[in-house]
Amino acid sequence: MTKIEELDLQAQRIVRQAGKNAYEKMDNGYQVDTKTNYTDLVTTIDRENEQFINQQLRKIDPNSRILSEEGFGDKRILDLTGHIWIVDPIDGTMNFVKQHNNFAVMLALYIDGIPTLGYIVDVVNNHLYHGRHGEGVFKDDQQLTPPANLGLRESLLAMNRTLTLGDNPLLKRVAKEAMGLRMYGSAGIEMIGVLTGQLGGYISNLKPWDLAAGRMLAEELGLVVKSIDGSSINVLSSNLVLVATSQVSRDIRQIIN
Repeated sequence: MTKIEELDLQAQRIVRQAGKNAYEKMDNGYQVDTKTNYTDLVTTIDRENEQFINQQLRKIDPNSRILSEEGFGDKRILDLTGHIWIVDPIDGTMNFVKQHNNFAVMLALYIDGIPTLGYIVDVVNNHLYHGRHGEGVFKDDQQLTPPANLGLRESLLAMNRTLTLGDNPLLKRVAKEAMGLRMYGSAGIEMIGVLTGQLGGYISNLKPWDLAAGRMLAEELGLVVKSIDGSSINVLSSNLVLVATSQVSRDIRQIIN
């Protein structure tokens, strides 16, 4: 077994346990705080999950660096040299608090800038979407086939609240051109929608931990992961990202450009 294969198996174990931790604790008492504003929530479970994941990653890959949402990883990661793990301990924290549904745990490994391992745990439904560069994408033990290459008018589109309610007329036109518009409030759950063909595309402002795992899995399935105008993205910064079939991407670029 290669080192990457061993890391893959260990990482699957870690994210499944993190998902189990979140599921078992969501009905118990926990503290909820705000970060940047009243819609940007963090709980004690986010922090506990992140500390657990990071501690486990230090054990299985001690020479790596970790970028994680709640600040328990390495500080000021400015390049993608070597092994970089990117951690989202609970993606969709507001859903976790308010719905007890539609939230995920996400983890990715980038090696010298190449998306190499990716994991999204749909916590409530107890499914792990995972993949290794060049080896395909799986839902638990079942390999996924690339979704049908449908266009914008044949597809449902997910877009976040800020963009949907904003004043960008081109994005409003994109939303109107789609067959329908959806909003789940979790990048991980919306990425799963694109991976499985339930959605033809997803547009959102994404931070590194929102993007890293979904990008790896989407690109492994031949999907497009770009900035909204078609330019490349930097996984270490915030981006206005489109994840979509190639035809949806072309349709949107024709509107945006």
